[in-house]
Amino acid sequence: MTLTITWDEASARRLERQFLAMPAESGTPVADVVGTMLGAHAQVLSAAEVSVGVRTADGTRAGVRAALWGGSSPASLVKMHGPRGTVHLLPTRELPLWCSALPAVPYGPGPFAPDVRVTEEQARQIVAAIGDALEGVCLTVDELSEEVVARTGSWAGDRVMPAFQDLWPRWRQVMHRAGQSGALCSGPNRGRKVTYTRPPRFTPLPPDEAVRELALRYLRSYGPATPQNFGKWLAAPTGWATALFRQLAGAGEIEEVAFEGATGCWVVAGDTEFPEDRVRGVRLLPYFDAYAIAAQPRETLFPGPAHQRALAGGQAGNFPVLLVDGVVAGVWHQRRRGRRTTVTVEPLGRLTAQQERELFEQVERVGEVLEAQPELVIGEVTSGAHA
Repeated sequence: MTLTITWDEASARRLERQFLAMPAESGTPVADVVGTMLGAHAQVLSAAEVSVGVRTADGTRAGVRAALWGGSSPASLVKMHGPRGTVHLLPTRELPLWCSALPAVPYGPGPFAPDVRVTEEQARQIVAAIGDALEGVCLTVDELSEEVVARTGSWAGDRVMPAFQDLWPRWRQVMHRAGQSGALCSGPNRGRKVTYTRPPRFTPLPPDEAVRELALRYLRSYGPATPQNFGKWLAAPTGWATALFRQLAGAGEIEEVAFEGATGCWVVAGDTEFPEDRVRGVRLLPYFDAYAIAAQPRETLFPGPAHQRALAGGQAGNFPVLLVDGVVAGVWHQRRRGRRTTVTVEPLGRLTAQQERELFEQVERVGEVLEAQPELVIGEVTSGAHA
């Protein structure tokens, strides 16, 4: 008989495993927290700091930055291109997994015109040139561009790639591939300029093993889930994800369950214990938080008016969200001025007195993470969606 899982059960387990039901104990390495999240989206570094910080009992942005820029210890983090080709914080010790699994995911030809695209051989040359150029140094993007062109050819520097009302050099269209393969990561800023370097050396896993492990870890953190859910989270073709799940099922590594009455959902084999009680309470999650992006089905996580207000064209992450009892019930925004930050929260329904008290505590916690004195304002959020 197929096991049936309800939304409340799945939500409770996800929140527990995400350290959102109960924060990680004081002293827990931030790399352990980021590992359970399967990466913290870090296009906006302050948002990543909040994502990690609210999952810990007493962590702050200083702790995240210390792990990020503090060396190559097992507890350190690296800022690099991760799932969906977007910038993430990832545990340094997990580079063998990520940098083997991500390049093994098939991608389409990209959005660029044929005369702009690079060939597969040119892409390999660029990635190798980036890794060589960044060995033991930190370079700005302009400095890196000079090194890549010198190692490949003038064709790599042709300014043909449309980007932000400008034209970038041709080589930059595969910059994310260099990051995902372990040839490039972020270095400390040089003044206001971003720099890049090469992450610590590692021995990669066999690609098939890495992809298998990543899928199992996704299901442990965010299951029950369909192959389509996994493919969407990874920006991978649905057919490829479906074939992967078929292989895992054939090997007895995953098992099918009914989730909210729907079949075709999977968990890791034997991982079928779920909490009986729904997780109650208020949480504030920042831009592109892992839970808001990965937890499915999205129409249940973003019910009713939240689907219209807290999503951008159906895409999660573009608004910071207010969670009430595990589902999105509002949006929020914080604006910092010196040592103070104003947190404006727009609930989409009436909060109880208890929920308002919890909201105030959550705002205090956000202030602690950002090392700022917070002020709570309940009202309309006028800031638009983040790109």
